[in-house]
Amino acid sequence: MLNFKVLTKIQSVALVAVIVFASIGGVAIYVLLGGQEPSSETIKIGILADIDEYWGKRTWQSAVLAAEHVNAEGGILGRQIEVIAADSVSGVGTDVAEVTLALAKLISNDQVDFIIGGALSGDSIFACQEVIAEQKKIFFCGPTDDEFTQRVLDDYDKYKYYFNFQLNASSIFRGMTTYLLFCREMTGFNKVGYLGLDTDFAKGIMEGLDHFLPDNGFDLVYKGAYPMGTVDFSSYFAAAESAGVEIMVPLIISGAVPVVKEYHDRQSPLVIYDGILAEIGNPESWVITDGKCNYVTVSVNAVTAGYPLTNKTLPAREAYIDRWGEYPAGLVVYDICRFILPDAIERAGTIETDAVIEALEETNIETSGSRNFAFTKSHSRMISEDPNDPDADYSPYTLFQWQNGEQVPVYPKKIMEKARATYIYPPWPGPWD
Repeated sequence: MLNFKVLTKIQSVALVAVIVFASIGGVAIYVLLGGQEPSSETIKIGILADIDEYWGKRTWQSAVLAAEHVNAEGGILGRQIEVIAADSVSGVGTDVAEVTLALAKLISNDQVDFIIGGALSGDSIFACQEVIAEQKKIFFCGPTDDEFTQRVLDDYDKYKYYFNFQLNASSIFRGMTTYLLFCREMTGFNKVGYLGLDTDFAKGIMEGLDHFLPDNGFDLVYKGAYPMGTVDFSSYFAAAESAGVEIMVPLIISGAVPVVKEYHDRQSPLVIYDGILAEIGNPESWVITDGKCNYVTVSVNAVTAGYPLTNKTLPAREAYIDRWGEYPAGLVVYDICRFILPDAIERAGTIETDAVIEALEETNIETSGSRNFAFTKSHSRMISEDPNDPDADYSPYTLFQWQNGEQVPVYPKKIMEKARATYIYPPWPGPWD
């Protein structure tokens, strides 16, 4: 796999050159235009994701649903939205050349106006940043290392086209530290361990925990990192239990289902209080895990869990379920296509790139996941000054615990109290006895 930190200028130029010589064949194309034939008068949004994969599929479906809603209301500046997906491989270990070819297809052949990226590896994001800088295309991407949004600050004129619509590593870490402090206050537990996928993204958070936990009086008694493809987590839990872990912080980007099944089957004497536990926040997780995610606390969007965080949360959730027959795994892509981008274009009065960038930088709008969605100067998603306060501006962190098939809010404290919810412990022996 390429290392984006050591890509040479020549390699970057070669990646950009793919745009010019991209083949028309070899990439699956899917088009939606509100029942109408595509035309040059549409506003084209390209989706760069593996739409056969879990997250890529939901990225596509969210964009399609948003386009249908916007088009039904007359479009943007009187123009309909057209959504085009250039299917690519998704996730950690993504082949950079394949992703770049898919991006080339969107830009050169489909002539999209804006691009939304799915779950991409760091190397692929680096390559995409080089391409969009050359082609001057606005590119929205999901959770990434801070290094990518830092590039916006370091060389604004080149990288201003990049926007991160999810939380970057430092934002995730900030939220994680606040709810770990709350967990200690709530449970009285102080011995912490973490287990995460062996990637640069997770390692950055691990390194932060190595400093934060001791500095704030926690006992960091276990550090675990597992390779991609791991399905047996028995040895990791055995080591954590031997070390006396009371609070396990998962950084599980891949492998969440076998992790929670192992936790349940061995009746591990600790609580899983989520850092990152991909896949387990979705309502389908109860069935997928045979109910073994019970008692696990998960960081999940309010729209996924069905909590009415904003006036738009439940309507967006219900519309997604009605359209696709399944629950949404967050609706930030829907928010981008339905609220954020249309709002910016309307205020700019044009789809001209620089004008839309300026409008995006001034965004402050209610979405399904934020009372006031805004971008920072580095074009990352703004979070609340007090992540523990659900009534604060911007995006709060929300945690839900699986309790007998339901997702019950247990953080922030105000949400838990408002829902009259209670954090509960597993019925097997543990430090809670």
